[in-house]
Amino acid sequence: MTYRLLIADRSYSSWSLRGWLSLAAFELPVSLTETRMYLPGFRTDLAAFAPELTGAAAPRTVPILRLPEGGLLTDSLAIAETLAERHPEAGLWPADPVARALARSLVAEMHSGFSALREACPMNLRVAYTDVPVSDAVRADLDRLEALWESCSGLSRGGAPWLFGAYSLADVFFAPVAMRIAGYGLGVGTDAQAYVAAHLAHPLLRDWRAKGLAQPEQPTYRRDYTTVDWPG
Repeated sequence: MTYRLLIADRSYSSWSLRGWLSLAAFELPVSLTETRMYLPGFRTDLAAFAPELTGAAAPRTVPILRLPEGGLLTDSLAIAETLAERHPEAGLWPADPVARALARSLVAEMHSGFSALREACPMNLRVAYTDVPVSDAVRADLDRLEALWESCSGLSRGGAPWLFGAYSLADVFFAPVAMRIAGYGLGVGTDAQAYVAAHLAHPLLRDWRAKGLAQPEQPTYRRDYTTVDWPG
């Protein structure tokens, strides 16, 4: 029973990373199809992967997941929730109901929020910067992230690096923002920095980044800041 997942540029597509981690981190079988954003073939690749969605209903973004029986999911949160529903034994959500409620709330907020941070610091796993200016809106997003991560520390973390002890969908959804904090050298507190470091050391993320470096660059993601070595 293998899922089929369409993703785009590994260095830049944060939603592709979330979709892939929702499967790979929990050892769910997946076959990957890859495309490139902003190129003429992008829409063609989407249409070929999901030919049953046409006209105004045609997909415009990645990731797209095709279920083994043929159904389609065209949103990363829908993908995550569906996989958790289909594979309760895989531990995508925390087992404790209180922790699970918080984890789902955090994932939903990450899915729809933090627009200032997203706009100012698009994910780019190819390069790291220093002396990046931080607006009040971005600082507010960072403060909110730290508060959310801290809210998890009393719920079964037990010294583990992840938000709820074992790796969960909460960590999946915060992985790209952790990479933003690392790549743009954004200032956060000691506990938040340790959480970012856990993502930097995660073998799956390291493999994802390495494969992204082998792909051509998308110059639109470059920023005119001083570059430094990648921190992980």
